[in-house]
Amino acid sequence: MARPSPAPPKAGADAKLERYRAKRDFTRTAEPSGTARSRKTRAATGRFVVQKHAATRLHYDFRLELDGVLKSWAVTRGPSPDPDDKRLAVRTEDHPLDYAGFEGTIPRGEYGGGTVMLWDRGDWTMVDGKDPQDGLARGALHFTLSGERMKGEWMLIRLKPRAGEKQESWLLRKVGDRHAAGSDDLVASALTSVATGRTMAQIASGDPPVRKAPALTRKAAKPSPPAFRAPALASLADAVPTGDRWLHEIKYDGYRILLAVGGGAARAYTRTGLDWSDRFPGLVAEAAALPCETALVDGEAVVLDEQGRSHFQALQAALRDGGPIQYFAFDLLALDGTDLTPLPLTDRKARLATLIGPGGEWLRYSDHIQGQGETLLARFCAAGLEGVVSKRADARYRSGRSDNWRKIKCTNRQEFIILGWLPSAKASRGFRSLLLGTRKDGQLVYAGKAGTGFDQAEMDRLAALMHPLETADPPVNAPAAATRGAHWIRPELVVEIGFAEVTAEGVLRHPRYLGLRADKPAQSVSMEPAMPISKPAKLSKPTAPAIRISNRSRMLFPEAKLTKGDLADYYAAIAPVMLPWVAGRPVSLVRCPQGPSGKCFFQKHDHGGLKGSVRHIAIADSDGEKDEYLYLDTADGLLTCVQMGTIEFHGWGSHVDTLEQPDRLVFDLDPDEGLGFPNTVSAALHLRDLLADMGLESFAMATGGKGLHVIAPLTPHAHWPMVKDFARRFATALAQSEPRRFTDALPKAQRKGRIFIDYLRNQRGATAIMPYSVRARTGAPVAAPLSWDEVHTLKSGAPFSVGDLETLRKRVVSRALKHWGKADQGLPDV
Repeated sequence: MARPSPAPPKAGADAKLERYRAKRDFTRTAEPSGTARSRKTRAATGRFVVQKHAATRLHYDFRLELDGVLKSWAVTRGPSPDPDDKRLAVRTEDHPLDYAGFEGTIPRGEYGGGTVMLWDRGDWTMVDGKDPQDGLARGALHFTLSGERMKGEWMLIRLKPRAGEKQESWLLRKVGDRHAAGSDDLVASALTSVATGRTMAQIASGDPPVRKAPALTRKAAKPSPPAFRAPALASLADAVPTGDRWLHEIKYDGYRILLAVGGGAARAYTRTGLDWSDRFPGLVAEAAALPCETALVDGEAVVLDEQGRSHFQALQAALRDGGPIQYFAFDLLALDGTDLTPLPLTDRKARLATLIGPGGEWLRYSDHIQGQGETLLARFCAAGLEGVVSKRADARYRSGRSDNWRKIKCTNRQEFIILGWLPSAKASRGFRSLLLGTRKDGQLVYAGKAGTGFDQAEMDRLAALMHPLETADPPVNAPAAATRGAHWIRPELVVEIGFAEVTAEGVLRHPRYLGLRADKPAQSVSMEPAMPISKPAKLSKPTAPAIRISNRSRMLFPEAKLTKGDLADYYAAIAPVMLPWVAGRPVSLVRCPQGPSGKCFFQKHDHGGLKGSVRHIAIADSDGEKDEYLYLDTADGLLTCVQMGTIEFHGWGSHVDTLEQPDRLVFDLDPDEGLGFPNTVSAALHLRDLLADMGLESFAMATGGKGLHVIAPLTPHAHWPMVKDFARRFATALAQSEPRRFTDALPKAQRKGRIFIDYLRNQRGATAIMPYSVRARTGAPVAAPLSWDEVHTLKSGAPFSVGDLETLRKRVVSRALKHWGKADQGLPDV
C-alpha cells in the first residue's frame, strides 16, 4: 500500500516534521500528524514528556519542547535517577507538539509498531537560563525537570560519532541533588500512565482509562473526591532514630482519618476505609473548601485540653455529645490528580503546608522538626504527651506498616480485644473489670483485666455493647482463678489500654481503659513488640552471638575454610539485615550437621531441640490436622537453628499474622543444565517487563544457586488460591507463548534446553530461600538482593558468599537497594 504524500514543505516546525511524517501512514496509525499550531515558547523552557514504548525493543522516548517541535531521544533502559548511571539516548526525528498527549497502540508493521504509554510529563528549564539551541548544537544540555516522576537537574551529553553511525548517540544522566535515587526507583516502580492510570497491558487491550485525563479544549468535568487508600502505619520502636534524615512529629491520641476532597465535596475515612463523614460534618465542610480541585490528606482527629494535649476519651465524648474537634494534617497523598506518594516526605509536607495555610476552626497543619528527636521526646513526655512519630525525610509514602515511620511512646498503650467482663457487687456498677485478650502467633490469648478508666456513662455504653455478644464458652484458655464468675463474649470489640508493662506470662500490669476503638477490627489486633532501632549504616563490628555455639571449629565448607563458628558469626552479623525478611514467617530449615558434604535434611516441624527463641505456631494442613511449624523473630532464633546444624533458611510467602494472605509472588527461574547464564538474565528481565505491563513492580534476587528469583511484593489481601492461580496462569501463558525458551513442566526430562518457571512456590505451605541465607553448596554462597542494573551484567546466580559479609551489609543502605522488595500493590485483575 503506497503511503500518502506528505504535506508540502513549510518553513519552521513543519519543515522539521518532514522526516516524522515520511515514516508514518496516518490512515493506519492514530499518531498525530502534527497539524496543531506550534506554541510560542521562551527559548530556555517548555514542556517535556516521556513515553514508554514497547516497539521491537522496549524503550522510553524522552522529548523536550523546543523551537515548535518535540526534540526526541530513545532511552533504551529508561531514565535512571542514580547520578552514577549514564543511560544511552539515541536521537530520533523531531515529533509534533500534539504527540505530547499521545497514548495508544501503533499497529504492527507500521514504523514504531507497539504500545505507547504517557509515562511522565511536566516542564523543563535550562539551568542558568542558557540557550538550549546552543547546547543542542554543542551536544551538552543541562536542564531542570519538574515532572510527575522525573525531577531535579539532568543532563544530555552527545557522544563522539562512530564510523557509519546514522543517528546521534547521547547519554542521559541525573545530576546529584535531593531527587537522586537508585537505578530502578523510577522505571521499576512507575508502571502506569500519568494520564490514564493504565498499565501497558491495559493500553494494549484498549481498556478504558482508570482515571480520566484532563480535557484540553473543553471545561473538565467536576472532579470527585479520590478513592480511599490504605494509610501508612508506624512501627513501634524502643528509641528515637537519630540524625537529620528523620522528621519528628507529635504523636496524637485520636482517630486516624483520611480526607478525600474533590468537586466542592469531601469524605472522611477511618484507617480501615470506613466512611465517617457524618461524624465530622464541620471538618468535612472545611476540607471541601480547600483551594484545590482534588486532594487526599492524611492526619488525625483529636480533642485538645488547655495544655494542648490530646485525649482519646475526650474525642469519643465530643463525637457522642458534640464539642470542638481539631484535625491535624501531616501528609498529602494526592493533589489535583497527581499521585504524590512517590515523592519524598519533605516535598509532600511542603505542598501540604501550602494547601492548608493558616488553617481554620477544624483543619490545621501538623508541623515537625528535623533531627533532635531524643530532645523532643523528652520534652513531650515531660509535658504529659503521648510520644513522637519519627519519619524518614526522603521516604515515599507506602501503605501498611514499615520502619520508614516509627512511633516512640512515653507510656505503653495498645489495642486489646474484650473477651468478657467480671460482674460487680454493686448494682449501680455495670461490671468490675473487663477481661482482655490479644493475638500471639495467630492465636487468641488472655492478656489480663482492666478495672479503671471508666466513668458511669462509659460503663453503661460498654455494658450495652457486650450483653448481646455474651456466649457460654470462653474464647480463650484463661486462668481460672483470675476469671472465676466471668461473663464471656464473642471477641469482636476492641479497646485501647494503657499499661505499665507485660509480665513474662503475657499479662498486663496496671492496665487502664482509655477508650473503645470502633475504627479497628478485632481480627487485626495483636501484641505489638517494640522494634529495636537497628543501624546497619554504621556497620558496627559483629558481636559474639548470645547463643552458645558448640564445636565452633568443625569444618563445614573446607574449600572456603569456613567453620561452624564462622557460619554462626555470619548469621549474627547479618541478622539485622536478614530479619526484616525472615521474621514472622513460617520457616523450613536445611540442616546439615556435618556440613554440605554430609547428610542434609529439610525440617519444617519441631521434632524436639528447637525451643526457646525458636517460635512455634499450630497450622492446619490440607487434611485438617494441625502441626507445629517454626518461625523466628530474633537473632537468637537464627543462631539457635545454626547451633542445631542449620545452613539454609526457607520461608513461606506469608506472615503468621496474615497466614492465609501471601505478601509476595516468587518466580524461580531454573535453567536446564548447560544453558548459559545470559539466558537466565534475559529471562529475568523479560519477566520483569511482563509483570510491569500488568502493573506489578518486581525485584531480582540471586539465589546462591544456578538461577534467579523474580519477586513481586503484594499487600496481603488476596488469599492463597487466588495467588497460586495467577502465578500458574502467568507461567503457563509464558511457556505457551515462547515454548522454545520457557517451560512450566515439572519433570526434568521436559526441560531440555529451556528455563523452568517454578510458580509452585506461590502455594500454601511452599517455601523459597530467604534473602541473605547461606546455601549448602560449595563455597558457601549467599542468596542476595540485586538491583535490575546489576542483573544485566550478572555472570551467575551466586555472585556473593559468606566471605562477602561486609559488602552485603554495605549494599543494604546503598542507593540502589534501599527500596528493594517494597511495593504497595495487589494482584492485577487479569
